[in-house]
Amino acid sequence: MSSPVAPLIEIFSSIQGEGIWVGCRQIFLRFAGCNLACSYCDTPRNTPRHCRWEARPGSREFILLPNPLTPQEVALKIRKLNPAIHHSISLTGGEPLLHTSFLLELIPLLKETRHGIYLETNGTLPDSLERILPLVDIIAMDIKLPGTANIEPCWQEHRAFLKLARGKYLFVKLVVDEDSKPEEIERALDLICSVGDIPLVIQPVTTPEGKTRLKPEKAITWQSRALERLTDVRVIPQTHKFLGHL
Repeated sequence: MSSPVAPLIEIFSSIQGEGIWVGCRQIFLRFAGCNLACSYCDTPRNTPRHCRWEARPGSREFILLPNPLTPQEVALKIRKLNPAIHHSISLTGGEPLLHTSFLLELIPLLKETRHGIYLETNGTLPDSLERILPLVDIIAMDIKLPGTANIEPCWQEHRAFLKLARGKYLFVKLVVDEDSKPEEIERALDLICSVGDIPLVIQPVTTPEGKTRLKPEKAITWQSRALERLTDVRVIPQTHKFLGHL
């Protein structure tokens, strides 16, 4: 049987710009394709003919690799990025859980990072998560606010996903802007609290120019509200955008 293949947008070494591990050095595998179409998403929706591979970590010098790639090809390119100096390998996208057969073969080939595999996901594919859950160390899960993302509600999918993911090192991210609906934020808090006291990151929508679409007063109000119910609640924008990192 031949190996599964997957289309990737890029493989590179950089600084994590979001969530509770902001500032950590990671190797990023950005997969093409997503099952959602969030209005604020900054990832191209098309499948590129080539994957950009940063041949020297942090150099921004890229070599083009024809898509799709096999797990063995991706593992070889990652080994050349010196995994030992990195916090973890970030599986991001797009939505990496669209490629679970590929991940089942790839992840066992990825060794030597300090904290293993870091999954960034929209939190809507619980059946796919269940397949690779034993291979993942950290999960950064979005809960999508339908009014902010301009998508259909995913509450049931998020609930099933949270129940599976809570056994891992998990945090939840809420992307918000000035027009986010308080009732949707409350519903997200209800959902999180029904599963456990999970760390929460409130992430203001950040423009490509590095400006946030949320006034400071509203950010701190929502953080206060969440802190009434959860122990660890942080407001963190997408820092890589104003730092100029990938």
